[in-house]
Amino acid sequence: MSLFHVSFKAKKTVKAYVILHEEIKDFYEYISPRPEEEHMRLEVVARIHRVIKDLWPNAEVQVFGSFSTGLYLPTSDIDLVVFGHWETLPLWTLEEALRKRKIADENSVKVLDKATVPIIKLTDLHTEVKVDISFNVQNGVKAANLIKDFKQQFPVLPYLVLVLKQFLLQRELNEVFTGGIGSYSLFLMVVSFLQLHYREDVCSSNPNLGVLLIEFFELYGRHFNYLKTGIRIKDGGSYLAKDEVQKGMLDGYRPSMLYIEDPLQPGNDVGRSSYGAMQVKEAFDYAYVVLSHAVSPIAKHYPNNKSESILGRIIRVTQEVSEYRDWISAQWGQRSNNDPVLNCNANDVTRLVESEGLDEYNNNFPEDSAVLPAVPRSKVSSNSSSPSPSSPSSPSSSSPSSTAYSSSDADSDGTPCKTSKALGRGSNSYSENIERNLSNHRSQNHSATMATPTNKGNKVRT
Repeated sequence: MSLFHVSFKAKKTVKAYVILHEEIKDFYEYISPRPEEEHMRLEVVARIHRVIKDLWPNAEVQVFGSFSTGLYLPTSDIDLVVFGHWETLPLWTLEEALRKRKIADENSVKVLDKATVPIIKLTDLHTEVKVDISFNVQNGVKAANLIKDFKQQFPVLPYLVLVLKQFLLQRELNEVFTGGIGSYSLFLMVVSFLQLHYREDVCSSNPNLGVLLIEFFELYGRHFNYLKTGIRIKDGGSYLAKDEVQKGMLDGYRPSMLYIEDPLQPGNDVGRSSYGAMQVKEAFDYAYVVLSHAVSPIAKHYPNNKSESILGRIIRVTQEVSEYRDWISAQWGQRSNNDPVLNCNANDVTRLVESEGLDEYNNNFPEDSAVLPAVPRSKVSSNSSSPSPSSPSSPSSSSPSSTAYSSSDADSDGTPCKTSKALGRGSNSYSENIERNLSNHRSQNHSATMATPTNKGNKVRT
């Protein structure tokens, strides 16, 4: 083969990586939270906050997880933690109050009192946003601050994390209670990848995201030894021999398949509940094969090569999610220009309006009154062709702790529980390629911070 042909193939590969890089940027801008989506979620927090303060005036409510860091998908849940003094965690007391105040859909409220971290899971009645509420858990808020610090160190983190979240979500591999990888575990895996497979450009503002994404899939889909190796991100990052880790553990305990040392609590295994780690590994390997072929010179022989996006070969967005975001834009687009109901951050939830002003957000109205319109469709974002996870095992039973915590236990981006409004609706997969959405996104020159409802809807319609 002549030097010309080698050089030509190299140029074709470089061009493909540039295309993939641009598609990742476009997807990030498209899927990132819009102002009206944040405002809607603040209203959900406000409703629940009012119920908690009515029950326990001295209790403190804090937001953590993906909502506080900004790394959430349209279907991600909201994580709240309540701090107070109780002899027994008042899970059932709050659950009953949420039902009576009609905050949650009747069929969605669940109390997981036997879980490692006892929580209340619910779906907001008006918005179908999922919420997880825990009690006296300190490390969740600390984890949110840790994530913000690493976002400053590695500007590429948000791009990779949102793509990977969508990838796992549509394959139902993102929920810890079904054996998948939670948001916190995924984030630590990305940080470890950037620390130990270092490129000079990962700390810059403009690295090639396509190269990094493919190398991430290659590492955790092919080369990482899950049986013998653990992950540590402290002190610049390193790998741990599981044999050495086990020596420091109590008799009868051993590192999990996906062992990730908790940087906030040494000895805590963040990935301990991800019993489907091998399924995730297979999914990553699949993505590596698909993307590496798509950027290779032989890709020109693929059917629909010119019309199909590279990133669209592994991730898609469903029509239901697109329509749900349009509905949010229509209902909250104008409100997002006003002052928020709450100041939401990782360390505090501060009320910014008087109590009387929150009445309409706390269901203090007759049952036959209509405050918010019904959600138009269910927020289904799974892919019918994606592999299904193994059947979930029963949650582990352990005593609650005020400090022991893994964010992956609570923080997730899963498809919401089907509410009574959503039952019976179809879950047709998105029939058009994601490239059409992203092309519309580019051609209309929308940014993630624009707040005009009409334009917001147009950029995702086919």
